Amino acid sequence: MSDANSRPLVGRTLVMSGGSRGIGLAIATAVGSHGANVVLLAKTDTPDPRLPGTVHTAVEQIEAAGGNAVAVVGDVRRDEDVQRAVDTAVGRFGGIDVVVNNASAIELVSTEELPVKRFDLMQQINVRGTFLLTQASLPHLRKSPAGRVLTLAPPLNMSPRWLGAHPAYTMTKYSMTLLSMGWAAEYAETDLAFACLWPETFIATAAMARFHGDEGLAAARSPQIMADAAVEILSRKPGEVTGRCFLDADVLRESGMADLSSYGGGENPPLDLFVD
Repeated sequence: MSDANSRPLVGRTLVMSGGSRGIGLAIATAVGSHGANVVLLAKTDTPDPRLPGTVHTAVEQIEAAGGNAVAVVGDVRRDEDVQRAVDTAVGRFGGIDVVVNNASAIELVSTEELPVKRFDLMQQINVRGTFLLTQASLPHLRKSPAGRVLTLAPPLNMSPRWLGAHPAYTMTKYSMTLLSMGWAAEYAETDLAFACLWPETFIATAAMARFHGDEGLAAARSPQIMADAAVEILSRKPGEVTGRCFLDADVLRESGMADLSSYGGGENPPLDLFVD
């Protein structure tokens, strides 16, 4: 893996949308364990009996791992909440070095089955939220010696299998990817880096449980694989990552980790959405 001593995350400040649980929390905790400051913008102020964790318990977990963390209770769809998260990061830690666009809504249904309000929700969180948080952070990222934006979105796969399966959701995730690729081109003459990260296989999250039940969870890898891949990407030089869309397992294999069995999922865990 990358030499953490030559490209440290120590003292860097990360702002993430979501992160109360699942992949986002795993990434935030891993970055915190490397000495980073973390600001989480999430709605989960109080416990939900259906899902474990709040933004406050997430902060506790990050701090227990060695990081400094702050909870900003808010909605990535609201301009003022996004700006408050950015202002909190700058006021508390002096700037922003990393943005992780983690928050997403998901609805895997056909066009005729999808309520318009769910269509709007995916557009507002996945696309607009990604744009808002990145846009608000850019003035501070440009001042950082290691400005990075990591967006949790897939490589563009134009197979009809994926384009036709759930077009509304697919469009929003591909839009997130296109934003990342567009920013990489727009800021190509700077030291900023923009990259996407996506799971190669199913990951054991609440969304996985919702769509695939206990059987799906048993066949899925741990969110830690995404966390370790994110740390690896954020530790690399800008030119090695900007404009690229990574699969988590590929990142770790490139770094020299041949055996991924510690992340669970058995010998052949099911491939994730958009992965062939």
